[in-house]
Amino acid sequence: MFAKVLPNRNKKKDCETSLIPEFIYPKYGPGELWEQVAKDILESGGIIRKGAKVTEVHKDNSNKIDYVSIATEDGTEKVCGDIFLSSMPLKDLVAGMNDVPKDMLDIAEGLPYRDFVTVGLLVDKLNLVNTTKIKTFNGLVPDCWIYVQDTGVKLGRIQIFNNWSPYMVNDPEKEVWIGLEYFCNEGDYFWNMSDEECKKQAIQELKKMGVLSEKSIIKDAHREKVKKAYPAYFDTYEQIDKLISYLNQFDNLYCIGRNGQHRYNNMDHSMVTSFEAVHNIVNGIQSKDNIWNVNTEKEYHESAK
Repeated sequence: MFAKVLPNRNKKKDCETSLIPEFIYPKYGPGELWEQVAKDILESGGIIRKGAKVTEVHKDNSNKIDYVSIATEDGTEKVCGDIFLSSMPLKDLVAGMNDVPKDMLDIAEGLPYRDFVTVGLLVDKLNLVNTTKIKTFNGLVPDCWIYVQDTGVKLGRIQIFNNWSPYMVNDPEKEVWIGLEYFCNEGDYFWNMSDEECKKQAIQELKKMGVLSEKSIIKDAHREKVKKAYPAYFDTYEQIDKLISYLNQFDNLYCIGRNGQHRYNNMDHSMVTSFEAVHNIVNGIQSKDNIWNVNTEKEYHESAK
């Protein structure tokens, strides 16, 4: 896996950063992993409720979560359980709990996020040259990510899905699927753009940077909006340890995942928090320190060259 930084055109020196060189990636993308997980759950007798939004997390007087209320097409339902694993944003979890002290509510309410818009484009080719020794279809640049530093565009990052897995593209020798990543806030001008306006801006920015040419053929386009995609580390985040201590009081509640811990972890580390939670549950371990301590080391797994 390679990540390239597309430099600010106002600067003279290019900068390239290499992350971990390789890892196992699902043939048809990360969604394939969760499809298999869902299949395994159902085959083992589990139940998956889709289209059900948690509206209340009810705790009893003995430091336990008693039940959650969910909103469905048929109305509100109460779902009881012995153990609750929460990957929902901490802000929403605490806001939905009953009888929460005001100082804890204030900390949770103040936790900030960045929202995310991605535009997928299927194009005939990229107007970029592969100058590496890595062989690729059609001379495609080998990077999985391209980080954009050009302040003249809003685009933050480009993903090249052909390089994650060629099986994600119908004809990888003749077309390229790219994902354009925009960081914004829910409700701002970019978030509120129509699909067509957003796609048009994305294409114009790629041409402005020279990633696409005026002759590039756009075969397909799609936009997705994701709320609370990136937990941020400011506002009340400096008090999050107090909130963690409060939530750890509930013996049968386990906060997991990126939003569940308000921590900007990658997918691997987010899944590890789940593994640690299950380990504690199976082995009767009361402390949750190992769950919260996943990926808290200061060293970041990146080497510049």
